[in-house]
Amino acid sequence: MRWIRFTINTREVAEDLVSALLYDHGITNIEISDKAAVTPLEGEGYKELVPDMGEDNGESQIFFYVEEGSDYGRLIEDIRFSLDQLRQTADIGNATIDISYTDERDWRDKWKEFFHTFSVGDYTIVPSWEEERPDLDSKHIIRMDPGITFGTGKHESTRLIIEELPGYIHKGERVLDLGTGSGILSMIALREGAAEVTATDIDPATREAVEENFKRNDIDPSNMHLFIGDISCDRKLQQQVGGGYSLVCANILADIIIRMLPSIKQAIADQGILLTSGIIDFKEDEVTDALKENGFKIKEINHKGEWVSIVAISD
Repeated sequence: MRWIRFTINTREVAEDLVSALLYDHGITNIEISDKAAVTPLEGEGYKELVPDMGEDNGESQIFFYVEEGSDYGRLIEDIRFSLDQLRQTADIGNATIDISYTDERDWRDKWKEFFHTFSVGDYTIVPSWEEERPDLDSKHIIRMDPGITFGTGKHESTRLIIEELPGYIHKGERVLDLGTGSGILSMIALREGAAEVTATDIDPATREAVEENFKRNDIDPSNMHLFIGDISCDRKLQQQVGGGYSLVCANILADIIIRMLPSIKQAIADQGILLTSGIIDFKEDEVTDALKENGFKIKEINHKGEWVSIVAISD
């Protein structure tokens, strides 16, 4: 299968903003290339494993992919318009869009140059092409390869919710994972002792990715029920999901979280915990106001970079 690759030429400081913009247009499969300093395992001295990226000039490229043969003209027109609007309030560079072609194998193999073992909270995320450290507790190892769906745990929004999640599971909870992507939050919830997880996502490719990741991590798939669809507007899906969840996770963008809140309120138990993330900082007040309007009480707010996680209780 051949893919058309679009490249947005932007700046490192605008990576989160441009990524959020693409997500608003339904694009969840992106790749970012810059020269910002990184370490493979945070907090430890593994600098010798980091490739020499050259001097950081602040420039960045964001790639996204469309299957060859798709009618992408309107999509690119809409993205160009949104970039022009964003340029008026943020430094996003020239934001030109280039086009090239690739195939699925090239795209998948390219990840191996940049995706290495890293830690988040109590967990260590290990790609399949790297060996696990023998001193790590197997319960807290998640084997995860970058793939078609979002969610390796490396992005700030996912890191926030992974760090919070274990503190709200006390064995036996029913968990709802909205926008599950790779299934990483569902897997961690089950590892922490949740009785079962129900998950939703709008992307049909999620099903295959979740099955692969559960198998890769030796987690019983019978404890996870996945539905494809948008819970905010799909009444059949709302009925399938049901209610009474003691913990709901929504690692999505702010506008989508706000749109989902009435459905989340129906699904969550009284005094249930809602963990939200994927909220860009200038949307924080908008989300907190919407939570209060929908019958939630704010418990805590956490920040990482430009991203915000809000923990709320259903009143």
